[in-house]
Amino acid sequence: MRVSLFDYGAGNLHSLVKALEAGGATVRVETDPAAAVRDTQALVLPGVGAFAPAAARMAPGLHVMREALHRGLPALGICLGMQLLFDASDEGPGAGLGIVPGRVARLTAERVPQIGWNRLVDVREPLLSSASLDVAYYANSFVGRPTAEGRTFVTAWSEHEGDRFPASVRRGNVIGTQFHPEKSSAPGVAFVRAFLDFATSQRSSV
Repeated sequence: MRVSLFDYGAGNLHSLVKALEAGGATVRVETDPAAAVRDTQALVLPGVGAFAPAAARMAPGLHVMREALHRGLPALGICLGMQLLFDASDEGPGAGLGIVPGRVARLTAERVPQIGWNRLVDVREPLLSSASLDVAYYANSFVGRPTAEGRTFVTAWSEHEGDRFPASVRRGNVIGTQFHPEKSSAPGVAFVRAFLDFATSQRSSV
């Protein structure tokens, strides 16, 4: 299983690479957004950093990446990676991939960032259910705020100090998690494996 991980230069990717390799993937780290969706069976958008610099790094290959996802390339966006699936962000300028209609905004809570474990509710994502992942690890100050259309792609929710927000989204073969599965103990690693199994099953159609 060939997986490319798009590196926006935001931080240490070691734990995520390790989780993907533990699931049987061969991981290629790419800093070129167009190259990240070339000659690969799945794309991973990692979860460390701020929206604006990540969007700037993605901008030269934004349309190529977006087209690859619309054609069916399996993708997993984690934390910031999930936020990049939205249209834009209050955190800073730049365009997201627009896979999920909506905008990223700051959590409306006294304690920000949210760091630690939080429960997933109203789960509709089969990969989460198969991994028995119902409590996950978060480290975030911003969350996706989908439009009415975008809400149809939300597959689980969480709440922080009364602020309810999407915990996961899915549109076609593109999945996003606001939490960090690679830091969510054994069920999180099982979810990463489930995503890789799903991506493998899509090979013939991509």
